[in-house]
Amino acid sequence: MVQRDFNKEAATWDDNPGRVKAANDIADTLLKEVRLTPEMDVLDFGCGTGLITMRLSPFVLSVTGADSSTRMLDMLRAKIDKGHIRNVEVRHLDPEGWDLPGNRYDLVVAVMTLHHVEKIEPFLERLSGVLAPGGCLCVAELDPDDGQFHDDNTGVFHFGFDREALRAVFSRLELSDIRIFTAAEIVKPVQDGALRAFTVFGATGCKRKE
Repeated sequence: MVQRDFNKEAATWDDNPGRVKAANDIADTLLKEVRLTPEMDVLDFGCGTGLITMRLSPFVLSVTGADSSTRMLDMLRAKIDKGHIRNVEVRHLDPEGWDLPGNRYDLVVAVMTLHHVEKIEPFLERLSGVLAPGGCLCVAELDPDDGQFHDDNTGVFHFGFDREALRAVFSRLELSDIRIFTAAEIVKPVQDGALRAFTVFGATGCKRKE
């Protein structure tokens, strides 16, 4: 499958008010559902322009915004510079491999990222591998969408996810305190021009303390 070129979309990514609203709605839910503390180091994997990164940063010690798109990260850097943000680090990811430190992060967040990943379980296993003992993994993804959510399905491997199937993956990864919750509703036109409501759910699970 051809991968989506996010570099070409980076400069105008935040110009879409629906996209920004959806990110803010998801962030609002995460802030209610996930306990953040000033001592936490957070990884926002697939951060894009940092819409979620910037919302989380005031509540934690540090946030690392990681993405494979250099132009998306440039947009995040501009926000950091403009806001004089001191606790956000930008990290470029090699699409073929990661260089993220293991056992480091108290929270790993991946928002609207899984549908761009072909093999979900190995991916989530790697994310759980960078959690510190007691740290939590939190993903936010679409419920099944019949392939209608994206205007262009280039680079989309999954048309949403079954909540209980994702819970089972978390369980196989030996994450505990697994919770599933509705994170946001996104209303947008589909191919025939009609408006459709799509739901985004969150799934969290924590690594056992050693």
